[in-house]
Amino acid sequence: MSRGRFITFEGTEGVGKSTQLAQAERTLTDLGVDVLVTREPGGTPLAEDIRALLLTPRDEAMNDLTELLLVFAARAQHLYGRILPAIESGRWVLCDRFTDATFAYQGGGRGLSADRIAQLEQLVQGDVRPDHVVLLDAPVDVGMARARHRGALDRFEQERAEFFQRVREAYHARAAAAPERYHRVDASRTLADVTRDVTSLLTSLVAESRST
Repeated sequence: MSRGRFITFEGTEGVGKSTQLAQAERTLTDLGVDVLVTREPGGTPLAEDIRALLLTPRDEAMNDLTELLLVFAARAQHLYGRILPAIESGRWVLCDRFTDATFAYQGGGRGLSADRIAQLEQLVQGDVRPDHVVLLDAPVDVGMARARHRGALDRFEQERAEFFQRVREAYHARAAAAPERYHRVDASRTLADVTRDVTSLLTSLVAESRST
């Protein structure tokens, strides 16, 4: 049995990750691929409990290091409980955010050391990295305007525009450092245009996997 693929969808708030993940699942299923769609933080019952701790606004300020450790605690549970078993069984895993989000949000946004994040990445993941990263990219003001229409904002969505600009720049830097794995899609365009590009990418990846 061949190993499945691990594809993550990244981006700042309001870029349409949930919409594109749903469409990606349909595309891969139509192509005969067994697919699992999941998310971070979360993906298992315990990891979803940690997600609630991370996203729920509260009176007590969360220390940045607490936030970082909670993110990786959820990731460890998710990775070993759900992601790796699926990949090893031949399924393709589509994940809404992964460690790129940690480098972007806790690193770029919060200003935590990239070296410290990388140490935790190695501890929790070993050599596991996404095979491909779909970076849905849009200007911060565009994304935040969309996010506000979704309803009440979570603890991250309540951050200021300057925070999300740092997050976006961190994503850009990571994509530039490994262009062979990162696929940047202009998410400020119409839904049809973005969906077309993502569908084309996934179709190419499936064809490539079947030719090797």
